[in-house]
This record gives sequence, structure tokens and C-alpha cells, in this order.
Amino acid sequence: MTMSPNELDEILTVHWPRVLRRVMADNSDEWAKGFAKSIARNGKRLSWRPTQKQELIMRRMVAELGTAPEEPLEVIEG
Repeated sequence: MTMSPNELDEILTVHWPRVLRRVMADNSDEWAKGFAKSIARNGKRLSWRPTQKQELIMRRMVAELGTAPEEPLEVIEG
């Protein structure tokens, strides 16, 4: 199933920053770090669309966020 433009926008703006933070905090998976950074970089280009393989991996990484323990929120006092 091909990712719709709206789904891609949602993943890149809502979910991908969390994916990126999660994989960058994990010191063991260099491939996941490179993939997440690559998607974040490519996602800035308006004409970019992920390949089918990239879509599958992106969806899997986003789904894994839903099963992972929540990150503690940092309270910033103004």
C-alpha cells in the first residue's frame, strides 16, 4: 500500500521527531540511526516520496514507538 501524501506529512511532522530521538538515544543500532536521519533529511524536500521498502520500515519504526515505554517529559519553567 502506497503512503498517501497526508500520511507521509503526519509521519514526518508528528511521529518522526520521536522516532529520531528514540534511535539516537539507542547506542547499539547504527543502521537505524542512519536510516532515521536519512528520512528526516529527505523529508524536507517537497518532491521526495519514500520507496516501498522505506515506507515499510518507517511504518514499523512508528508502530514500535506505540509499544515502547513513554519518554519522561522535561518540564521547563519560564
